[in-house]
This record gives sequence, C-alpha cells and structure tokens, in this order.
Amino acid sequence: MTGLTTHVLDTTHGRPAAGVVLRLIRDGAVLVETRTNADGRCDAPLLTAQAVTPGTYRLEFDIGDYFRAQTVELPEPAFLETVVIDFGVADLAAHYHVPLLVSPYGYSTYRGS
Repeated sequence: MTGLTTHVLDTTHGRPAAGVVLRLIRDGAVLVETRTNADGRCDAPLLTAQAVTPGTYRLEFDIGDYFRAQTVELPEPAFLETVVIDFGVADLAAHYHVPLLVSPYGYSTYRGS
C-alpha cells in the first residue's frame, strides 16, 4: 500500500484518540480536513498513492479541543493547542504513515509503517 495515513494515540488515557480534528496542508492550502474514528485513525487515507507528490506536507491536530472533550482540565492557554508536524515525501513508491502519540503536555511522532 502506498499513500499517506495517520493514527493518533492518547497516552494520557492509554487508548486511541477518537474525534481528533486534523488537517493535511500543502503550500498553505488545506488538502484534507477530517476527524479520527474510534480507533484513532481516519476512515480513508489522507492521500492515495495517485494523489501524493514529492515535497513538504503539514499535519495539524487540534489536540486542545480533543482533551477538553475528554474533560481533561487544561490551563488557559493550553500548553498544546495544535500539534503541527511538518514532514517530507520523497519516495512515491513508499507508504507514509505519520502516527501521533499525545498527552496535554507532550507528543512524539515517527515514520510508521
């Protein structure tokens, strides 16, 4: 499988992060705006293999809103409101999976499979 996918895990509660609003952006234009499902994934790839082109992309995750919806008390302003991940796509034959592991005070990401 080629294309672009993501997955969000809530490390505070130890479960997938359902209902996170996220955007995929390229050159300042929003290509996709969607919400994670019960498994913390999107129901469809963010980009199919045919739609991916080489270059830099940005994923924005509305994490503050997600944790508020989970009734987590956050300071105002929240430490993390929007998590932004800028990443590059070079190999069009490869699948790009960008997982996000997140809590109200930190996150990590990596190139997944």
